[in-house]
Amino acid sequence: MVDLFKPYRIGELEIRNRFIRSATTSAWSDENGVVRDEIIRYYEELAAGGVGLIIKGHLYIDPRGKAHNGMVGIHDDRVVPRLKELTDVVHRNGGAILAQINYGGYQASAGERMGPSDYAGKGWQARAMKPTEIWDVVEKFGQASERAVQAGFDGVQLHAAHGYLISQFLSKHANTRTDEWGGDLKNRMRLLKEVYLDIRGRLGPDAVIGMKINGDDFSMDGFTVDESAQVCHAMASVGIDMIEVSGGGIGAEDEYRGRGRHTDPALSEPTFGGHCEKIRATTKPKALALVNGFRTKAAMQAVVDRGIADLISMSRPLIREPDLVNRLKEGQEEASCIRCDACHGENAFSKSMLRCRLDNP
Repeated sequence: MVDLFKPYRIGELEIRNRFIRSATTSAWSDENGVVRDEIIRYYEELAAGGVGLIIKGHLYIDPRGKAHNGMVGIHDDRVVPRLKELTDVVHRNGGAILAQINYGGYQASAGERMGPSDYAGKGWQARAMKPTEIWDVVEKFGQASERAVQAGFDGVQLHAAHGYLISQFLSKHANTRTDEWGGDLKNRMRLLKEVYLDIRGRLGPDAVIGMKINGDDFSMDGFTVDESAQVCHAMASVGIDMIEVSGGGIGAEDEYRGRGRHTDPALSEPTFGGHCEKIRATTKPKALALVNGFRTKAAMQAVVDRGIADLISMSRPLIREPDLVNRLKEGQEEASCIRCDACHGENAFSKSMLRCRLDNP
């Protein structure tokens, strides 16, 4: 049986256990993308609560790609000092922290919506990016990674999931280009690979670079688990240090979400366990994390013991119990989060600091 509470190494970074706080936006920065005191205090709680690795909720690399109000920025040197305060409190409490860097694309709220192709959603339209604009985004990701290091982060995670820009390029549903950025999977993954190579060139061989990717878009004609496994294999081959498996992208439909689960009852608690097993086969020995659906220590232990994933990644349970990892270590058997989702409901999101609303609506 693997000891979930012993140190684990991701590339050159050793973390104190196998638990990750998956990137979760607090939706509470100021209008310039600068973190507020409440955010810093919350990350201090998470680190003191025993999480091995925290992935900072997504940071926009360019105001044009900002996804929502209250999103933290890493687009300008002026945001670095406050981010340094945040990383300092995490490190003082024994945790490690990565910066998740992102560009909204079709999901941008502040700038012009643009992505791989012309695309229309509910009440909005986006246009196809020019090749020069794509290369500009690659550079912005690289610049953001350098700011992350200046701010004291232990590395970066590329957000290639959940229907944001990189995820859009990966999806044949969202990406209908016919040039070198679209068409077959090799071309559709080009943006992800170019961003990674640019960042690796800037940060060097020892920096921790991870990515969050959909195991499945859960759309009728989008990014599939077989394609995800191919992309993950390609990225592991070029040197990415950690892959976090999630799901849900452009065109997602609820009727398809069940196909990500594992058929073994012992492994079925996490939403994407079945898909993660398929991806695991293509990525060894790179660190693999699985997110979404974990509630019980038994399920966490089974996933790691069976080699489905190396790391347990959670979000909602740690909103309710920032000290959940310490509680699990002390004998608590499951999280108390009931997944009511009130923590990011319309009355809360970007209107107040992220918190559990079960006891305090």
